[in-house]
Amino acid sequence: MQGLMMHYPLTTNTILEYGNQVFHHKRIISHLPDGTRHVYTFGDLYRRCKQLANALRHTLGVQAGDVVGTFAWNHGPHVELYYGISGIGAICHTINIRLSPQQIEYIINHSEDKVIFVDATLVPLLEQIAPLIETVRHYVLINAPEDFKTTLQNTLRYEDLLAEQPDEFEWPELDEQTACGMCYTSGTTGLPKGVVYSHRSTYLHAMAIMAPNAGNLSSRDVALLIVPQFHVMAWGFPYVCLLAGTEMVMPSSNLQPAALIRILQQEKVTKANGVPTIWLGIYQELKQHPPAEPLALQEYVVGGSALPKSLIEGFEKDFGIRGVHAWGMTETSPLGTLSRLQPKHDGLTENEQLNLRAKQGIPFPGVEIRIVSDEGTVLPWDGKTMGELQVRGAWTINAYFKTASKGNFTNDGWFRTGDVSTIDADGYMEIKDRTKDLIKSGGEWISSVALESALMAHPKVREAAVIAIPDDKWIERPLASVVLFGETDPPSKEELMDFLARDFVSYQIPHDFVFLDEVPKTSVGKFDKRELRRRHAIGELG
Repeated sequence: MQGLMMHYPLTTNTILEYGNQVFHHKRIISHLPDGTRHVYTFGDLYRRCKQLANALRHTLGVQAGDVVGTFAWNHGPHVELYYGISGIGAICHTINIRLSPQQIEYIINHSEDKVIFVDATLVPLLEQIAPLIETVRHYVLINAPEDFKTTLQNTLRYEDLLAEQPDEFEWPELDEQTACGMCYTSGTTGLPKGVVYSHRSTYLHAMAIMAPNAGNLSSRDVALLIVPQFHVMAWGFPYVCLLAGTEMVMPSSNLQPAALIRILQQEKVTKANGVPTIWLGIYQELKQHPPAEPLALQEYVVGGSALPKSLIEGFEKDFGIRGVHAWGMTETSPLGTLSRLQPKHDGLTENEQLNLRAKQGIPFPGVEIRIVSDEGTVLPWDGKTMGELQVRGAWTINAYFKTASKGNFTNDGWFRTGDVSTIDADGYMEIKDRTKDLIKSGGEWISSVALESALMAHPKVREAAVIAIPDDKWIERPLASVVLFGETDPPSKEELMDFLARDFVSYQIPHDFVFLDEVPKTSVGKFDKRELRRRHAIGELG
C-alpha cells in the first residue's frame, strides 16, 4: 500500500514561489564591485526571475536540459540566475572564477555551456580563453555600463535583456529529480569533475540547513553570504534564505576584512558564512581596529577547512561572536555535518566544550556517515579510531558528470571522501586530515591539521600549513610553513617546538620550520599543500 499524499515536486520553483508569497517584503542587499549599494525585495526578485525566464527561452533560445554558465560575484542578479535558469528546466552552472584559465576553459567545454552570464569586472578572464570555447552562443554582461567594451562576441547587457521581457511566465512542471545546478570540483588532484545537483537534493539540503541544529536561520535574521556563489552554490544559502525569510547581504568583490566589517556594521548582519581564512582576517582586523559599537553578528558558520580552536575562542571572548564548525564537499551539496553543543554538554569545562565545537559535528538528518579502514572494515564510533570518512544521503552524488569511473564510490554505495576522521559515541565527527596529507613518520600517523590548528594558537603566528617531506631515517617528517603577525620579535624554532610540546609528543613535532609572507591558497581559500610540496621538491621551501 502506498500513502495517499499529493504529488508535490520539491523544486527551486517551489522555493521561489514560497519566498515571494510569504516573504515578498524581505530584502536582498548587494554591495557591488563599483562600490554602489543596491537594495530590492524578494518580490522584485520574483518578477525579475520571470523576466529572465522569458529572456532565456525566447531571446537566448535556452531549452530544458541546456547548461547555462555564470561567471559572477555574489549579488542580486546572480541569485536571479539561480532561480531563472533552473526554473525553465535548464541547469545553472556556476563557474569558479579563481581557477586557472586552462581549468576554466576545460570546464566550460566539458559542461557544454550554451550561454554565459559574466560580471563586467570578470570579462578579461573570459576574453583570454574565448577563442578556445566551443559551445557558447551568447555572453550576457552583468553590471556593465552602456559604453563597456569587450572582445567577446555576441554580447548582450543583462539589464537590457530583462527590460525587453514581460514579468509573467508560467513555470513548467518539473520532475524533482531533474538537474538544476552544476559545480565542478577545484581540481587540486587532477582535472575538475562535474557535480550535478537535482531540484530535490537542492530543496532537501536547504530545508536541513535552515533548521535550528544546523544553520539556524529565520525571518529575524540578516545573513551575509561571504561564501562565493560560484563555490557550491554559496553553500545553498540563496535557497535557504528564501525559505527562511532571511534577508541576504551580498558582498560581490568586497572581500577584504575591512570591507566585510563595514558591511557587517552597516547592514546589522546577524548570521554569516565563510572559510576560515576569511574569518581569521576579520578577527585580526577587529583586534587591530576595534569597532566603536558591538557588531550585531551573532554567529558565523565556517567550513572548507578546519577552524582553529583558538579562533573560536578568540572571537567569542573578545567580541561575543560564536563560530560554528561545519563540514562538506562539492559532492555533498556541500554541507553534511555541523557542530553545536547539546544540553548534555552544559556540564563540560570550557576547554572541553571548545574541543567539541572544534570538531566538524554531527550529520544532518538525510545524511549518513561512517569511517572505514584501509581493509574495508567499518570502524567503531569511539572518538579515537581513525578511518576514511564515507558518506551517503539525500544530497550526496552517486556519479560525476560524464564520468563512468566509480573509483570514488564503494561497492555498497557510499561516497569515499578522502578525509581521515574519527567519530565519537554521540556522532561528532572530527577531520584529522586528508588521506594525501597525513604524515607517517617512523610508522606512526601524524595529523597535519592538528599541528596547524595548534600552531595558529601561538600569539605570534597568523597562518600555518604542515606537509610531509621525505626523511632517510623516518621515511617522512613534518615541515611547518608559518606566517607571522610581524617581523619584530619573531619566535624561534625552539619556541614553536616548545609551544607544540604542550599537546604533542616528540615524534609528532616538526623540527623544520619555514617562514613565509603568505601560505599559498587554492581557488576556494584552502591551504594549497600541493603547491607547498612542489616548492619543497624544487628547493624553494626548506
